[in-house]
This record gives sequence, C-alpha cells and structure tokens, in this order.
Amino acid sequence: MFFSSSSRRRPQLQISERRLLIAAGDIVAVIAAVLISLRIWTIVARYDFSLDFILSQSSWFIFLLGLWLLLASANDFYDLRVSANRARTTRRLLVITAQTWIVYVVVFFISPPITLPRLFILYYGVSSFILILLWRLSRPFLVGWVSQPRRTLIVGADWAARSLLDAIRDYAADEYEIRGIISTSRDDVGQMVEGVPVLGTGADLMNFARRDRISELIITATHNLPGETFQAVMDAYENGITVMPMPLVYEGITGRVPVEHVNNDWAVVLLPIKNTDGAFDPYPVFKRLMDVSIALVGLAVFAVLLPFIALIQKLDSRGNIFYSQDRVGRNGSTFRVYKLRSMIPDAEAGTGAVFASKDDPRVTRAGRFMRKTRLDEVPQLVNVLRGDMSMIGPRPERPEHVIRLQEKIPFYRTRLIVRPGLTGWAQVRYDYGLTDEDALVKLQYDLYYIRHQSLLLDLNIMLRTVGKVVSMSGV
Repeated sequence: MFFSSSSRRRPQLQISERRLLIAAGDIVAVIAAVLISLRIWTIVARYDFSLDFILSQSSWFIFLLGLWLLLASANDFYDLRVSANRARTTRRLLVITAQTWIVYVVVFFISPPITLPRLFILYYGVSSFILILLWRLSRPFLVGWVSQPRRTLIVGADWAARSLLDAIRDYAADEYEIRGIISTSRDDVGQMVEGVPVLGTGADLMNFARRDRISELIITATHNLPGETFQAVMDAYENGITVMPMPLVYEGITGRVPVEHVNNDWAVVLLPIKNTDGAFDPYPVFKRLMDVSIALVGLAVFAVLLPFIALIQKLDSRGNIFYSQDRVGRNGSTFRVYKLRSMIPDAEAGTGAVFASKDDPRVTRAGRFMRKTRLDEVPQLVNVLRGDMSMIGPRPERPEHVIRLQEKIPFYRTRLIVRPGLTGWAQVRYDYGLTDEDALVKLQYDLYYIRHQSLLLDLNIMLRTVGKVVSMSGV
C-alpha cells in the first residue's frame, strides 16, 4: 500500500513477526488435524481414543508437522504475496495437500505390509486443508491489527529508494503503507518518487513521524546521512520507531541481496550469517554427506539409463554423447564440468562463449528434452563426487563470463566463496539467465543463499528443483 492520507493508527507487527504468527497458526491447525484424523481412525477401526493411544501415535505429529513446514516453505506458502491473496492461498494449499498425499503413498508402498494405515492420511489431508484454509482466510478478522500495514517513511530519495519502492510494490504491497520520503536535499521536497511524495528533510522527520504515527524508517543511504538527518533518525529510534537499512528490508521481502545498493554496508548484507559462535559447525559435514549420497544414487540410476540416452542421441544427431567445459569453482579455481551434449557439434564456433537462449536453434531435438528435464546436467554428479561441486550452490560459470561479469557487477566474485552447485536458490527462484542483467538478479539470489545457507534451505531448494524437473521448465 502506497501513500495514503489516512492518519489512523493501530499496532503493527514487523514482517518477520507476521510470518511467524501465520506459521504458528498453521502449526496449531496441523496438530489439530492430526488429532481429528486419529479420532476418525479410532471410530472406523473401533479403537479406544485415549491419551495412551494418542501418545502411541505421537510420531505422526512429528512427521506430519515436519513435512508440512518443509512443503509450505518449498511452495512459498509464507510468501507475503501469497498469504495476502485468498485465491493464491487456496491454490497453493491444494498443491501442498496433494504433495503430502504423494509423499505418503510413496512411503506406504515401500514400507512393510500392514505397517501404515491406508486412510489415515486421507483424513489428515482433508482436515488440515479445511483448518489451515479457515485460519488463512479468517486471519484478518481473528487478529485485527496484525493485518494493518506498517506505516513507513523512507529516508533518502536516491536510486536505492526507487528500487525499494519497486520491490515493495511487487512483493509486499499489502504489508507497508509508505507515508512519504524524507530527502537529504531541500531541492527534492515536493517531488514524487515512484508515486510517493518527498515530504521534507531531516529537520522535518520527527514532525511527520508524530503526525502519521510512523512505526518504521527505512534508510536507503546510511553512509552519507547529513548530521541533521542522522540526529533525526536517532530521535525517532529513541521514540520507539524501528530503523532498518534498505538492503536488509529488500533482502527480507525478495529473498535477494541488492548488491548494486550495498556500498559501504557490504559487511551487513554480504557476510554469511553464522550462529555457531566459533563452535564446531556440523553443516558442512552433513552437506557433504548429502552430496555424496545423492551423487552415488543418481549415478547408479543414470548408468542404467545411459545406453538408451546414447542411442537416442546417435539417432538424433552426430557427435559425442558427452562434452566438457571449463567452469570457475570455489575460490576462483577452474575445473572441467561434464554434461550430456544437447547442442549441435561446435555450437560456439562462430559466436564464442555466449549464454544459451530460449528456443536456441543450436539445441538438438533430443537436447531440447534433456534441457527441459535437466537430464543433461546429471553427469555433473561426477563433479559432485570429486568435490568440484556440491548439490546446492551458485551455478558454476565459464571463465569468460566471470571475467566480463565481475567488471560490470559489484561483488560478483563473492559467489565464489562456496562450492558451485548442480542446482541453487537462483535456479529455483528465477528463470534461465539470458543477459548480464539476468546475471545480476541471479547474483542477488546467490548471495542470499550464501548468507542463509542451512540444511533446511538446501532441502527447500531440492524440493523446488524436483518441481522444476517435473514441470519441464528448463530451456
């Protein structure tokens, strides 16, 4: 929500607090759905519904709650754009319910006979869908002030302010009410920035903050605030108004790090978030175990399919089955990456190193299918086993592209501090990159992953990757 003349004020939650409240309601609904399903189960099977029975089935609470949180996260169910739209919420909830049933069916058929109940998951799916939908659709009426957008002033009328306003409009329009902009220059007063008025300068900040009962200031340029504006921001902070730097707000609502607006705040938004306080960090060990396990299983399946793939390739076009390229890995080291050939031989003979494009004429008929299903990437599991790559991480680029992009895009080499991945946050959140501008957006996603990497985020990306493969959304 952008500029409005209303001056009514209600208590307002921060964006992270809103997400937590929504998730808390979902968790309560899941637990209630499990209890309802257990009760139906006892009625149908003529069991005694008692505390002892519920405790004996406690594993269902853990399994279904964990599965819910994982699928909800992978399906962006806590994206503010989804939660604010009833139709999108309903559609996304239907998808999550269907995925839950699919997971259960797979587990059911690989489990020993009579180990799992057949209809329990049906009871749970229907119950959880109804309860979560009721919670999501009635949330504004149940909690009132939680749905009120945060009344906000932006401090700074620069390019970063325009980018922030665009991001809020695209990702969190219902979460913010932008009351206006405070500029560092008197010359900007009275102008409009993306439809939002520049109200005044630092000397006027507290007057507008009190008049409009502002709950948050977003600072777009912390490194060059004039003394008068800086003092006004501190006065606002002392009066209980939240003060946030623009890069962190942008990151929170988009899942991307705005590298072009970082400037002297680079340490705040580029350094990885760590909570180990110098203690042993198990994440790299678990991640490497996951890499090796998935690579071994994947290569075993690939070995069975390879003769058929090779035959189809030979019938479709001349040339080798595999090809390899130099790619830039961790710390800037170069390695050879292996792929199934999906283009005609010598595809870059006349162009040199260029990005592939949609409907690229160099792609063969068999290659088009392989690229849509990401099958051409499977040989890179060899690189994962060798330690050149990980399953999850920024995609490795060719040296020619890295040299060019690091000259055009600030902090581009920062993505090289981790192993490149077979899939990554940028791949599941953004379309295939065709231009240098796309490379900037993908870098923003890559840096978000580097800052927030965890096993939960890795599982999220793996689930999204499966969805991409099934939907054949490659190029």
